[in-house]
Amino acid sequence: MRASLHDAPSMADQLPSINFGFDDLRSRMNQFTQRFDEFIEKGRKRVLEERNHFRISIAEAKEDQRMKKRDIDILTLQQTQHSQTLAKESIETVEMHASITSLSTQRDSLLTHRDALKSQISEIQKAISARREAQLKHRRYLDGQARYNEPELEFWESYLGLRIEGLGKDDALKFVYTNVCEREWDREAWFELDTSERDYKVLDMRPRIEREEVESVVERLNESRDLAAFLKGMRELFVEAMK
Repeated sequence: MRASLHDAPSMADQLPSINFGFDDLRSRMNQFTQRFDEFIEKGRKRVLEERNHFRISIAEAKEDQRMKKRDIDILTLQQTQHSQTLAKESIETVEMHASITSLSTQRDSLLTHRDALKSQISEIQKAISARREAQLKHRRYLDGQARYNEPELEFWESYLGLRIEGLGKDDALKFVYTNVCEREWDREAWFELDTSERDYKVLDMRPRIEREEVESVVERLNESRDLAAFLKGMRELFVEAMK
């Protein structure tokens, strides 16, 4: 009886056989884990790549900002220099216009002065020509008078102690008298006569004679053109002065 009970099938043996598929589940879990790890790895790589790209973009943006700032600084400096150049050119333009105005005024003044000088030169040339013509006429007159005065001059030189000397000028003569002093016959008296103009002038003399007396004798000479009478009158004045 006991044997039969031992040999009888158990309740567990009577349960239906169930296959839970643990191997397949494990395989599927492993595959999931592998795909999940790959997904995580790819995500990590993508994050790293995006972070690196972001860092590169930030660095490029900073470099671009730096370059733009440098360009702005350069443009600002160029603008400042350009403004300074324009201001300098404006000042130079004003100064140049002022210089041009001053030079134009000076030129007009010089032209006016030049025209005035030309007019004066023309007047002076006319006066010189007229004076030369008058001197030429006067010289011709003197040459004509010399023919008449020469015999009498020789008389004065030979018999009355008169000597005529040059002064190194064409229109001036020196007349030297001797025998005009009773106490000193060798003592000389002289005067210088200027004949450069129509009216003669006595320049200097020794000994001194009153100027009014000399002018009176010269005035008679200029009126009469009588040189002999003039020389005689001057001799008389020297004789009086040496008494």
